[in-house]
Amino acid sequence: MFMMKQFYDTIPEDLSEAGRLDGLSEFGIYWRVILPLSGPSIAALAIITFTNTWNDYMGPLIYLRSQNLYTIQLGLKLFISQYNADYAMIMTGSVISVLPILIVFLIGQKQFIEGIATSGMKN
Repeated sequence: MFMMKQFYDTIPEDLSEAGRLDGLSEFGIYWRVILPLSGPSIAALAIITFTNTWNDYMGPLIYLRSQNLYTIQLGLKLFISQYNADYAMIMTGSVISVLPILIVFLIGQKQFIEGIATSGMKN
């Protein structure tokens, strides 16, 4: 919420005033002016939220009782026993667990580059 507030504070008030002069309602200003400019911040928020949810360890550890329902992060713990650890399986599972985050980042990367290139000059 703080990140989005800080982003909306950087949008010039002149854009909202121009929308008011054009006869847009407050919702119309948000829908036609503010929302198209907030693509990079929404993409960043989506990536951060997805990464935090995907990598959550304590929540599933508390709520899930059956090993059949474990997430990847909890499943990696099963490769570690009291006296040894299967490091090959742990590393393989770690790489597999990073792939969805990488895919989400690659999809959202276009929004980051577009936001840096246009920086408030969108038509």
